[in-house]
Amino acid sequence: MENLGDILKRLDATRASSGPVNTPVENSEQDSERSTYELPAVACDSCGGRGWFTPDVPAGHPEFGAILTCDCQRNRLSKERSARLFRYSNLGQLARFTFDTLNPDGLSDDPDDQLVFSEAYKHAVEYAENPEGWLVLLGPNGAGKTHLAAAVANRCIERDQVVFFVHVPDLLDHLRGAYAPGSDVSYSDLLEQVLSAPLLVLDGLGSHSSTPWAEEKLQQIINHRYNAQSPTVITTANELEELDPYIRSRLRTKGLSRVVEVATHQPSQVHRLGRIDPEMLKRMTFDTFHVRGNNPTAGQRASIEAALQAAKNFARDPDGWLTLFGETGVGKTHLAVAIAERRIRQGKPVFFAFVPELLDYLRYTFTPDSRVTYDRVFDEIKNTSLLILDDLG
Repeated sequence: MENLGDILKRLDATRASSGPVNTPVENSEQDSERSTYELPAVACDSCGGRGWFTPDVPAGHPEFGAILTCDCQRNRLSKERSARLFRYSNLGQLARFTFDTLNPDGLSDDPDDQLVFSEAYKHAVEYAENPEGWLVLLGPNGAGKTHLAAAVANRCIERDQVVFFVHVPDLLDHLRGAYAPGSDVSYSDLLEQVLSAPLLVLDGLGSHSSTPWAEEKLQQIINHRYNAQSPTVITTANELEELDPYIRSRLRTKGLSRVVEVATHQPSQVHRLGRIDPEMLKRMTFDTFHVRGNNPTAGQRASIEAALQAAKNFARDPDGWLTLFGETGVGKTHLAVAIAERRIRQGKPVFFAFVPELLDYLRYTFTPDSRVTYDRVFDEIKNTSLLILDDLG
């Protein structure tokens, strides 16, 4: 993929050539580069390869003596302009992702995911035909967000529109590099080109290292394009709640931004923390709990039967606290999961956490790169209607 600085330095020249494509650019370096990708002259029966012709019409005809551009020249200029636009777009290998080559149902075998992707595909096609406002594509990694964004960019290039596509971490790296004394493009020029791109595609928002400087630069870019209402496509694997609050508020602006999910809803990390593996829910129910497991003594069996009954009563009406004591392997986790399974089957919310994992996660929320604050996780745990803590101590 070509150096980002080189691409951005030429972007103004591209926009300036939005009029006649064959307008000369008074820059020897630009002329040299242009010659490397301009198409060779083609033989043409109509004009002999000159690119123009004089119609063979009788005197008095409106086109008598006129010099007309040949169709071969029009096609040539159109292809040259498309080649320039593609080079400036920074799409690189993503050129292969067009709406014609993408499966409208996506890559997943899951019917629900296919339905959601199909709707996202329709939204992307609609936006590409008339790129106004913002299109925000949400979904987990591998769902097809980048493919759809690239397809939007390629469709716009087909219509001779200037597009700039960039992966957010790469953009931030180039902005940092622009401060270096030997940088081939100044920081101000680089930032201005991104701010003023007719259509900007920011791929992978939220995948960058979260530092005050990075968030400030992204806020600056987002705010500028928000105020100008410049066409912008944004992809992110994060939930909006996990993004910077300022940026999130802009992405949710009604009338400007259209937020589209590319795959079925993926629970946030905090919600995944409180969920139970579906296989555990199937395996650990009251019906599958056996009081005679592990060959208990008569006294142990009586205790296990009492615990089973207490767990069933609690699942029926969870009032107060239920604490299950016992050695490893006697069935404490099984009964805890069975309580959760019964409540979930009744449509009631449950937050289930393995205590060592919960503590690790709470510690993680203090790290600089955490996208979820400690307060948010802690509030979720405090306010859940039923909290089950497994392996306390």
